[in-house]
Amino acid sequence: MNREHHRWHSPSLGRDMDLLVFGHAGARVLVFPTSMGRYYEWEDRGMMNTLGEHLRNGWLQVFCVDSVDAESWYAKYKHPHDRAGRQFQYESYITREVLPFTQSRNGNPFLIATGASFGAYHAVTMALRHPHLFGRVLAMSGMYDIREFSDGYYDDAIKANNPSHFVSEIHDHGHLEAMRRMDIILATGAGDAFVENNRYLSRALWDKGVGNALRLWDGWSHDWPYWHRMLLQYIGGSD
Repeated sequence: MNREHHRWHSPSLGRDMDLLVFGHAGARVLVFPTSMGRYYEWEDRGMMNTLGEHLRNGWLQVFCVDSVDAESWYAKYKHPHDRAGRQFQYESYITREVLPFTQSRNGNPFLIATGASFGAYHAVTMALRHPHLFGRVLAMSGMYDIREFSDGYYDDAIKANNPSHFVSEIHDHGHLEAMRRMDIILATGAGDAFVENNRYLSRALWDKGVGNALRLWDGWSHDWPYWHRMLLQYIGGSD
């Protein structure tokens, strides 16, 4: 299996950032780690072994990015507005640096965003803010109301990074049509602490005419053994 490590100084973030590439061809998959996780998390957790057949056969090429959560939403020493500002810089890193890099390595036009737990938040936020760039989002055990991390403070910068709020305020026809073309899969446990938030986001999307698959698993289902199974079941679609 092809494996590559890349690092460059990010103009968007003002520091070095690492990522890992797995596979040689196929649909591009952008992987976000869990809360404050690292770019090697999915490899360490065996997720590349789970996707082994897909990678060896050239069905998927996976790009695992690093996080800056400790400098954004988890940076409790910062004002919440500044946490959102760092998130915008991370978004710029993804859209202006990482995605062009993936295209330089692989011309396949189909891009999937995925992640588990806080990685699911990133996958959903990036995909819904930039739906013209993505063909599918697979979000596992996610939380999509970022007010959990804003200490009761709320402004337009935080709202712009809060899928549970900004979805209902999207009115641009082109943006909505791009969202409607995406495959959106929200998979979580029926006993997960944020299951109601998943239901809320699913309804908000449907209210905008954006189809999505809400998949509720038995029990809590918020851990790596479940995410391995979800990944295999849904990476190719919503069934």
